[in-house]
Amino acid sequence: MKTNVNLAANRHKEAIDDLDDDHFHDADREFQFSETDFKTLVQLARTHTGIVLADSKRNLVYSRVSRRLRALHLSSFRDYLKYLESPDGNKEIESFINSISTNLTKLFRESHHFDHLRSDVAIAFAKSEQRKPGGRLRIWSAGCSTGEEPYTIALVLKRELPDIARRDVKILATDIDTEVLSKAARGQYPAEALENVPPIYRNLVQPKGDRSDTDFVTMDESLRSLISFRQLNLMESWPMRGLFDAIFCRNVMIYFDNPTKAALVKRYTSQLKPNGFLYIGHSESLLGSHPDLQLMGRTIYRRIG
Repeated sequence: MKTNVNLAANRHKEAIDDLDDDHFHDADREFQFSETDFKTLVQLARTHTGIVLADSKRNLVYSRVSRRLRALHLSSFRDYLKYLESPDGNKEIESFINSISTNLTKLFRESHHFDHLRSDVAIAFAKSEQRKPGGRLRIWSAGCSTGEEPYTIALVLKRELPDIARRDVKILATDIDTEVLSKAARGQYPAEALENVPPIYRNLVQPKGDRSDTDFVTMDESLRSLISFRQLNLMESWPMRGLFDAIFCRNVMIYFDNPTKAALVKRYTSQLKPNGFLYIGHSESLLGSHPDLQLMGRTIYRRIG
């Protein structure tokens, strides 16, 4: 099955429910779900995104995609597959991919990455600006989901560069899902999200004045102005021409097969400046040693040369 829709698993996708194969029995299912149905959906996900779904994900696929059948008022997975092949099916494929993935992210998640970003990127840039003003700093959040990662990056940079508005500093945040990108651009989060923010950054995000008791916090314009949110498929060509000082791609590659992982790491490396940094997720690792990357800390790599 082929479509023209460009999709990729380029958002923070973690904590996909590992439903036990005994969780559902055929007699308990609302919809008939054959082995052919499952294999076809698995292949569809792999073709368009690189995501590899093991047999153990059968109940997850059933549970998540059943919601799409209800939303479309379809009575069987066979009808759903036919719908995906129809002219209207191209738009539905994105909903299918979203349905089998869970976006899990928060401010300052895997905080050691941001400690390193502060010391080896933000402070280093600030010192270089003191010696020779006019430098350029670029950071990419690949798979930004609802925006917590790029806003965390912005907080780190703003604290170390109080005059950041006068500097050539930009953050690119990309994802395939336009819905999560829209939410990210708004920069509004539940007030409890601030519980994850270290005290040294709290004054940059705390609600001010009579809004201190609000249930939500909205990121300040000074933070939002640093970030450009764009839709991007990691499996397609990348339009960026310049190189990055740091790239965050965390908890994305765990859903790809080994050849796709290797190809993606190679592309990221070529998109980094010499001595630039690549941050990957806590449950991820590179496939063996990479000739152009040096391990600098837990899931932190530096481009050599």
